[in-house]
Amino acid sequence: MRAATTVEADSLGNWNHQRTFVSEAEKMGLDICWVAEAWGSDAPSALGFYAASTERMLLGSGIIQLGTRTPVAIAQAAITLSNLSGGRFLLGLGASGPQVIEGLHGVPFAKPLGRMRETIDIIRQAVAGDRVSYAGKQFQIPLPGGDVKPMRVSMRAEHEIPLYIASLTPAMLRLTGEVADGWLGTSFVPEGADDAYFAHLDEGLTRSQRTRDDLDICQGAEVSFARDEAHLKTMIDARKSELAFSLGGMGSASTNFYNQAYSRQGWAEVAAAVRERWQSGDRDGAAALITDEMILATTLIGTADMVRDRLQVWCDAGVDTVRVYPAGDTLEERFTTLGAAIDLVHSISR
Repeated sequence: MRAATTVEADSLGNWNHQRTFVSEAEKMGLDICWVAEAWGSDAPSALGFYAASTERMLLGSGIIQLGTRTPVAIAQAAITLSNLSGGRFLLGLGASGPQVIEGLHGVPFAKPLGRMRETIDIIRQAVAGDRVSYAGKQFQIPLPGGDVKPMRVSMRAEHEIPLYIASLTPAMLRLTGEVADGWLGTSFVPEGADDAYFAHLDEGLTRSQRTRDDLDICQGAEVSFARDEAHLKTMIDARKSELAFSLGGMGSASTNFYNQAYSRQGWAEVAAAVRERWQSGDRDGAAALITDEMILATTLIGTADMVRDRLQVWCDAGVDTVRVYPAGDTLEERFTTLGAAIDLVHSISR
């Protein structure tokens, strides 16, 4: 399997620390570094900086959020990053959620599925060097009613740009299987993945006459190594409030894709109860409902042997690339965890 990680530029301190992190990660053998946006720094700026600090490692936007840029602006950024990195750029797109798109950016979140499909169509026109001409339900290019003509992006793409979609809902998973080169997943439980995720991905793959071999299955989870059982118990308890936030506090009052994903994988009652308590202000009560099983099922924490065994389960379930989020209070601790995780991921095969 390939080893990847995801970084948020504003979480790594100053830019010298960031340069050190990505360059050292490349030396350790990391295959891909994804850069998140969320509500922090933008991804393309950081990716350009990291491209100048690395030579081999692939670099991806994980993710650029729909609604924050026009499709052609996304294509321009993708072409630029691909060309300046020598073909090492991967374009990761995601719908995000109403809280960020409407609450921060002030643009409608409605119809994310149609917006995603049309955005990808337009991006591929632009990357191919065609004149951009599109008449969709979400986008009309050129804007009708004037005397303007279709245009090309003047910079040509020198390399292929693989496209990944971050998706959790059944409809977006089907679209991922139909049109994407890779799937950026999360909240992944391999034991329940067939019904929750792969059935929908495979349906999309069938639509486009492709197979699972045509789609990079890229899954992510925190990785942390426990010294013994007592240490592991402490680690599990410390993560319950974080998962409670994902299930109860992410998204908006009516839309939480993480909660829905956990619900489809066997924890519907717990997820609903956690959300109810969190929304009522009982954060400690919400965290108390999170079980040890929920933490262990969706993370890569434990002794080295436990993590290795769990990675094998991920591999056997169909995961091709593992995004590891190394735990650690200091940069040195994160390096130590990341190096050990990369070695374990690379040791796993089907």
